Amino acid sequence: MVLEISSFQLDDIETFRPYISVLLNITPDHLDRYEYKMANYVHSKFQIAMNQKSSDYFIFNGDDPEIKAKLAEFSGSPQKISITSDKYIHGIATQDGAGHFDISIKGRHNLFNACIVEACRILGLKESQIAEGLASFKNLPHRLESLGEIDGIEFINDSKATNVDSVFYGLDAMTKPVIWIAGGTDKGNDYSMLFPVVKSKVKALICLGLNNEKLKNSFGPHIPNILETTKVSEAVEIGLKLAVPGDVVLLSPACASFDLFKNYIDRGEQFKDSVQLHRLNINTFRENSHN
Repeated sequence: MVLEISSFQLDDIETFRPYISVLLNITPDHLDRYEYKMANYVHSKFQIAMNQKSSDYFIFNGDDPEIKAKLAEFSGSPQKISITSDKYIHGIATQDGAGHFDISIKGRHNLFNACIVEACRILGLKESQIAEGLASFKNLPHRLESLGEIDGIEFINDSKATNVDSVFYGLDAMTKPVIWIAGGTDKGNDYSMLFPVVKSKVKALICLGLNNEKLKNSFGPHIPNILETTKVSEAVEIGLKLAVPGDVVLLSPACASFDLFKNYIDRGEQFKDSVQLHRLNINTFRENSHN
């Protein structure tokens, strides 16, 4: 059984003990729940390994500063496996070191995520099984999900990116100029880590939320064109007007969705539906004009 455990769930564990625990990163998120103290959030995340024994395994990001700092006071006894950038910067190596696996998904962050092949090896999977899984894996919806193109402009749904760290990796994975759609319910975000990647990748920001002042104030000095809307259909329409062929319109909100939507899935589905509707309307208009 494979479980993804949130900090909210880890807050209350008593006897929960995984055989293999994996901690990929710890970046500011949900700080409104943790008295706006990063130390409280880090403590919650480390609960995942709290009850592990020497016969268990703890796989973690050896480059993450919060994890490295917390490890100095961590008293648990699992066998520790550190994943650092030198292990994946050129790809995920096969166990014999003779080659690298083919991976179907984009971005350096997904190369890092694929390092959990270490867990597969602990469980006894063959290298051929790992290779097949990595090559055939498809992103779940709302995670850098390509929706195709309209007039050479690509639309990508990354609605699941509800924190700053996720947005950083989403923007970092882009190889085309970006029209960025962001906004929603702020969770105590510090946007400063995004400034360098935004300067190099983003042409315009479309704020999709009820209160966009923090976004506008944060990115005003870094993005020349910032617009606002509370409607997904308008965000898509604005994106089409601002973009040129070869650009990408990326929904990567950095915020929770609850100001305008039921959840991130609802936000992503509305975005997908709106892109499809605009595509159909444009095609219908051209067919009628031709006739």
